[in-house]
Amino acid sequence: MTEPQIELEHEFSLDIDYNPSRWLELPPRWDTEEWQDIGAWAHSCAELFWRSYGQDPGTTGISFLAGRLRQFAEAFAPEPFDTRVLLRMWEPTSMPLQVCAMVKPAEGDREETLRFLVGADDSDAVEPPVVESFQTELLGEGLRAFRYLRQDDTPEVLAALRYAWRVEEVGADVVLWTATDDTAQVIRAAPDIEELTDTMSVAVWELAPEDEDAPPNVGS
Repeated sequence: MTEPQIELEHEFSLDIDYNPSRWLELPPRWDTEEWQDIGAWAHSCAELFWRSYGQDPGTTGISFLAGRLRQFAEAFAPEPFDTRVLLRMWEPTSMPLQVCAMVKPAEGDREETLRFLVGADDSDAVEPPVVESFQTELLGEGLRAFRYLRQDDTPEVLAALRYAWRVEEVGADVVLWTATDDTAQVIRAAPDIEELTDTMSVAVWELAPEDEDAPPNVGS
């Protein structure tokens, strides 16, 4: 799979006001307190999700979902400070969809950078990507691209959806993406991902030389 690689820095963080009835955030790897017992985290989330779903999980429902959540956490939980990963949850027995977002200092020409971040000119795409401009409430105008990719050297095709913004006020680039071999799942999640993009904003961390715990200056 050909996906743009992004060098991360720790000058910004992302604020995402997501709906907890639809989205579950993965704990970050750098938070060692969370990762000391990731199994307990997965089991607790599975219990809560089944309870909110309002149906009997039976004897295996909770353990099955907990195992699936742990697999997603081990595969996708973020390491860097400026990356967040959410799972779009549906029925407890349905496969979640991971949606990743990150922020980095802005670099280069806006149009060229945004096209790179969404893979708009990806020569390895199965067919030319569908690229569109779109507007969000807090991050402003961005670029969106949908494309099909071959995964490594296998015949499997992935559906990839990417969004990118240049937030000029704070000098940051933001990218959000998902990719899966289940195209129907991406289509099903698309309206919720669009809604999610309207809740995203950038927090700028201005640390004082002698006070590294200074609060962030939030921009959008």
